[in-house]
Amino acid sequence: MDVMGFRRGWEGLTHLNMEDAESRTAYLRPLDRMNTMEIDRTGGTYLHSSRKNPARMRALPEFLDAGSFPSEMVTRKDETYKAWDISKHVLKNLEALGVDTLVAIGGDDTLSYAQKLHAKGFKVVCVPKTMDNDVQNTEYCIGFSTAITRAHDAIQRQRTTVGSHERVGIFRVFGRDAGYTSLYTAYVTSIRCAIPEHRFDVQKMAGLIAADKANNPSQYALIVVSEGAAWEGYVVQEYGEPDDYGHRKKMNVGEALADELRKREKLDCIVSDLTYDLRAGSPDFTDKLVATTFGNMAFDAILEGKSGLMAAITEGRYRMVDIPDPKLGPRRVDVPTMYNVDRYRPHYAGKAGMPMFLTKA
Repeated sequence: MDVMGFRRGWEGLTHLNMEDAESRTAYLRPLDRMNTMEIDRTGGTYLHSSRKNPARMRALPEFLDAGSFPSEMVTRKDETYKAWDISKHVLKNLEALGVDTLVAIGGDDTLSYAQKLHAKGFKVVCVPKTMDNDVQNTEYCIGFSTAITRAHDAIQRQRTTVGSHERVGIFRVFGRDAGYTSLYTAYVTSIRCAIPEHRFDVQKMAGLIAADKANNPSQYALIVVSEGAAWEGYVVQEYGEPDDYGHRKKMNVGEALADELRKREKLDCIVSDLTYDLRAGSPDFTDKLVATTFGNMAFDAILEGKSGLMAAITEGRYRMVDIPDPKLGPRRVDVPTMYNVDRYRPHYAGKAGMPMFLTKA
């Protein structure tokens, strides 16, 4: 079996010009034992990534004729723009390369287009990989455990600095739509958290943080916030151009929360943005175990000629499940069972009988 890697995610198929040698060199990477034997030792992605959506391209590579592809006007968050569906070009490249099955590895955006390819009749098998852990139909995505481990270690290291200055430490982590990273970091560090699924009362939060600080012999307090977290009356601030999925970068909500805490309780804050640091370094044991298993499950599915499936963990067990329906959007924290809206902490009680990762797909 020959394995071909496409560089820069879906861009490796949208921008690949099979008639251009430089394009083939830029986007195609034959994979073998020698050039993949060490890629599990570091973070990031060996093939690199991008934010391209072949079904809704905001701009086309120069060698493609826009008139050859269907287009539509898309409105996202008060912005209307023209987008092209160049799936025809993607399928043409896959056919020219003799690809029998495509393995898509990524989060809900990446896998949403994989599901569309499967619907068009091309064989696709998926592996969920996002530190946000928010892909539907699975309780776990590759990268989540390492991200929580990194966040835990960073926060524990900073306890001495925050404590020495008797301040409030605010830590921002990824989580645009789902608060798993923030919630589970709070779970293992025993601090308060804010998640996108619940808008909190900022005055109440300020009072709780002030009480935490006053009751701590070292006179400090900590809180971890998802990038998409917000309080009642606060509008999440964004900047930059939207990507092909309609997402813009978010301003640091930690800084905005720090301003509120200073204003309401005269609390001096230290804000640390942990987002990209959580992606760095080698994966931990859990991620190596799950990634290796997911990879072998995907390989088994290919050998069996299957399509439209994703490697997953459901009810604590490894299973092949359907690729999630893009209409479902990201999987979100179940607030009533997982998040204490009175204390702004994870729920710790009643976990007996739950799957290992304390959530259900």
